[in-house]
Amino acid sequence: MLIGIVFVIIFLSILILVHELGHFFSAKKFGLLIEEFGFGLPPKIWGKKIGETNYSINTLPFGGFVKIFGENREENSGVLPERSFGNLKIWQRAVIISSGVIMNFLLGWISISIVFAIGIPQAVIITNIQENSPAEIIGLQGGDKIVGFNKTVDFIEYTNSNRGKTINLKIERAGEILEFQVIPRIDPPIGQGALGINLTEAGLPKQNIIMSFWEGLKASVEIVKTIFTSLFDLIVKAFIGKASFESVAGPIGIVKLTAQASNLGLIYLLQLLGLISLNLAVINIFPFPALDGGRLVFLAIEKIKGSPTNHKFERIVNSLGLALLIFLMIVITIKDILRF
Repeated sequence: MLIGIVFVIIFLSILILVHELGHFFSAKKFGLLIEEFGFGLPPKIWGKKIGETNYSINTLPFGGFVKIFGENREENSGVLPERSFGNLKIWQRAVIISSGVIMNFLLGWISISIVFAIGIPQAVIITNIQENSPAEIIGLQGGDKIVGFNKTVDFIEYTNSNRGKTINLKIERAGEILEFQVIPRIDPPIGQGALGINLTEAGLPKQNIIMSFWEGLKASVEIVKTIFTSLFDLIVKAFIGKASFESVAGPIGIVKLTAQASNLGLIYLLQLLGLISLNLAVINIFPFPALDGGRLVFLAIEKIKGSPTNHKFERIVNSLGLALLIFLMIVITIKDILRF
């Protein structure tokens, strides 16, 4: 679990840095005054002014920010009006707001493209272990790779044909080959297999560099579509009281997934980084208060009505949105704790 925590911190650092660099470079492109580029959330640990921008490292690594002059409309936009965010055209502000999401999509695309370029050997991976199952009793773990099988159907046929008999399993875990003896159940509980494990197939054929970026783009677009569909489905079910967070992973769930990926190898970690980056892009562009998508909604309202929305109202809505997001994160974290 410790290695999972370490890699999650590294992943979050990369994702946050890439996202905020998107806002930073696009604001620079439009000639705005960037007052601070902060990595992490306050309180501040270290800061240094380079040129006209303060660069800071803060205590909490789970965030970051770019403070652009004029972003808060209560600021005096009479000073340096040509360098104020509030004085830009709507489309220019939309570009700056969207640039973090675009950078996260690009990171996801590049990561997955590299996976296609390197390729992943075909393998059958254990994703979950059922309680009180033969697999749990002998000590199998999520993330274990079953040696000698490339297709889940072949492994399932093998275990089913040997129910009630002792079989030998070779497992690759953290680069080591381990051997186990287990007896597949003759009559397992409903919804569980003979060993009580969930399986998935891993592996991708190696592509040339040009095709890898094309395949990576297609895969990234499909992943984004799936995330949007799942998120929309979750929201619809929430309105009718049928929402379930069982398939949603919070910080603890992500740590476990990362630990499993680290056991499988660097290429799996890179694949997970790409998936998380694409998830972050979709969540941030979603039209919800406090997110980049919510800020774009306010810009659209400004465009339609011909004037900005009331700043106090916008601030209250974003604060409520942030509070709801924090509440949902707490709920999902509790679910993670109960699940794992």
